[in-house]
Amino acid sequence: MKLIVGLGNPGSQYEKTRHNIGFVIIDALADRLGVSLNQSKFKGIYGTYHYKGEKIVLLKPLTYMNLSGESIVPLMDYFNIEDEDLLVIYDDLDLPVGKIRLRQKGSAGGHNGIKSTIAHLGSQNFNRLRIGIDRPVNGMSVPDYVLGRFSKEDQGELDKVISACVEACETWFDKPFLEVMNKFN
Repeated sequence: MKLIVGLGNPGSQYEKTRHNIGFVIIDALADRLGVSLNQSKFKGIYGTYHYKGEKIVLLKPLTYMNLSGESIVPLMDYFNIEDEDLLVIYDDLDLPVGKIRLRQKGSAGGHNGIKSTIAHLGSQNFNRLRIGIDRPVNGMSVPDYVLGRFSKEDQGELDKVISACVEACETWFDKPFLEVMNKFN
């Protein structure tokens, strides 16, 4: 069994913001797989997909970014999902728009959603898919920047990123995560 989590903030005011790119990827993956995110439990909404006898759960925590672990870990406990079968998708200020990076483990790198996940899981050993959103310019604060929307210029790159992320997730259904990393990094 696998769990794919997209991090973001609930509410229409946060839709399509840089910080909600994880939600965007989960929605795109759910659309591609024909999965309805219609189950509300574990402080989130989720849906399940069956692939070659394996259940795959897609989750959008509704706890707000800084408390993401409060949704992820209870769902993992309920379904008895191992750490290595977790993939968390989130925004990364240290990557340019259009770049993605997959990792098997590591620190939070300053990301509060990952900090919460590590704290609740008690481990840094889980898979991540980081999506570049770049850093703010012209003195804009980080909170204002991440809660802002992508520019029209970035939209073309974003469409490619969404497609690549969905493909990476689908590749993980069949391949070890290390192979997925080698293909998409």
